[in-house]
Amino acid sequence: MSRRTEDRGPATPMLTVCRGCCCGRTEKHPDVDHRAQLETLQRAGARVRVVDCLDACERSNVVVVSPTPAGRAAGARPVWLGGVLDEETTAEVVQWVADGGPGVAEPPGFLDIQVFSPSRRTRAEAEL
Repeated sequence: MSRRTEDRGPATPMLTVCRGCCCGRTEKHPDVDHRAQLETLQRAGARVRVVDCLDACERSNVVVVSPTPAGRAAGARPVWLGGVLDEETTAEVVQWVADGGPGVAEPPGFLDIQVFSPSRRTRAEAEL
């Protein structure tokens, strides 16, 4: 994790970005610039943590948007997004972070159709 990521503090949403066996892999998604996508998310104003695998490989690329304290106070929980594979979807994640994320703002554009619910086991193992 870079210092830039660590310095953002809890007042911004956290993005957990899967970059393991399927997500972020050129072998699975050769037309996606995974490095550029990660850099875009890191510049979004959120705290970003990269994890090896979120065990939702059939939904790759997976990004989890965790709410701010204000979002949690409004009842929001982490939102799992699958199929974050193009610039438009990545831009919508960035916009949602700028707007405050879960519990503070509605997902922009068509981002809500990327939302999925992982299994309880997957959620527990991810500790989000």
